[in-house]
Amino acid sequence: MLRRIAAMLLVIGLFALAAAQGTLIIAQGTDPASLDAAKATDSPSATVYSHIYETLYELTADGEVVPQLATGVTVSSDNMTYVFDIRQGVTFHDGTPLTANEVKASIEQFLAPETAAPFRFLLDRIAEVNVLDTYKVEVKLASVFAPLITHLTHSSTAIVKTGVDLDATPIGTGPFEFVSWDRGQRVDLKRYEGYWGDKPGIDGLRFLAVPESTTRMALVETGEAHVAVRVPPQDIARLNANPNVTVEQVSSVRTIYIYFNHTMEPFTDVRVRQAINYAVDKEELVEFVLGGAARVSDAPISPGVFGYTPVGSYEFDPEKARELLAEAGFPDGFSTTLYSPNGRYLQDIQVSEAIQSQLARVGIDAQIETLEWNAYLAKTNMPAEENEVPFAMLGWGTVTGDADYGHFALFHSTQHVPNGSNRAFYANPTVDALLDQARTNTDPALRAVLYEEVMKLLWDDAAWLFLYSETQLVAVRDGVEGLVIHPTERYLAFDVSLR
Repeated sequence: MLRRIAAMLLVIGLFALAAAQGTLIIAQGTDPASLDAAKATDSPSATVYSHIYETLYELTADGEVVPQLATGVTVSSDNMTYVFDIRQGVTFHDGTPLTANEVKASIEQFLAPETAAPFRFLLDRIAEVNVLDTYKVEVKLASVFAPLITHLTHSSTAIVKTGVDLDATPIGTGPFEFVSWDRGQRVDLKRYEGYWGDKPGIDGLRFLAVPESTTRMALVETGEAHVAVRVPPQDIARLNANPNVTVEQVSSVRTIYIYFNHTMEPFTDVRVRQAINYAVDKEELVEFVLGGAARVSDAPISPGVFGYTPVGSYEFDPEKARELLAEAGFPDGFSTTLYSPNGRYLQDIQVSEAIQSQLARVGIDAQIETLEWNAYLAKTNMPAEENEVPFAMLGWGTVTGDADYGHFALFHSTQHVPNGSNRAFYANPTVDALLDQARTNTDPALRAVLYEEVMKLLWDDAAWLFLYSETQLVAVRDGVEGLVIHPTERYLAFDVSLR
């Protein structure tokens, strides 16, 4: 089956939990922010609800876009109308059938202003959705929209049961159905017996919220969890020495960065932003803090994404950093606050502490502030006039495989938080125009050229402190077969069995 195509298929030894036979237990770093696909913005949430909901199309771990709830599409000669054939014989977890009416309702709910979907830009060129017959949906566009099909692979565009509180009772068509959510602790799912495709080989799934990496590793070592994500590099050798555990290393499409608040001094000055890029030794971070489990960024998106082109680097040059700070009026540096998550990304707080030390060498005193993940997202999501965050660490996975998602969401001036994901409040009219042009042109070669121009401008602007692309380090107990560690940083158990 197409949805089962995967780049990382784990077939590992013999193991079963005595306390929870048939239930796969995954220790994540954070609790889901939401189980409403349209409202969540983080991969821990997407990992959970990707088992509950399904999208019209799927991006496989090999980077191939394949049909899922759609079985095919017909596109008009002017690229303005798409007619989707909807898969027959599919039911929601409440037993109601999936038809064109439900697809139309789900798309319209995603686009509705009152939904306030952070990723609304994914489908905002849709002008209207019409039902042609029981299993045919017509989508009319307001303008040509090149990445439409790839955007329909994004987990937030999943087809959901409308008219219900999806955080309280998430209802989809996926292979697992919702059981319970003990907020801050765990989410439980069970196999959906009415699933249209191959049914999972396990009875259920449990996702544990475990911010402390030492605790996550202990859970997988003792057998209280089958899977633990974001293995600290210093723990790899010890875990691999355990005959019951293997640490898997899988590339991802996630870029880690520290964004600057472009409305807050001194980060309004490009020289300050450039100085910080020169002051931070990214190679040192990758080698000594991340144990080599990353790749220094040479573009705002990572390799493997359409539109990626290396556009350069800020070499480690603390003397250059001091010169730029002096030119900007800060010969003795300045004091500020660096916000950092703790447990969300690989070695995130340790990386922030290393950056704090490196900035101190050029006179920048950056005090670190950290919050629980959902509070962190809320604080960094405040509108400009209320936002108190000078600069902060975040990560972004270009999970559609298309540069539009990696750039439009984070750099277009229409996407400033809280209505979008541009927490930096970055605004550049030239960048806006290039991104708009790339979205409305169907020539891949021209789109690639446009994105290269965008990335050069972002690099020259020092829009972020550009850091690295993350490698996924995942500890897996022996006896877990068929777990997919997806480049989009989701851990998918569609085909898992326990031995």
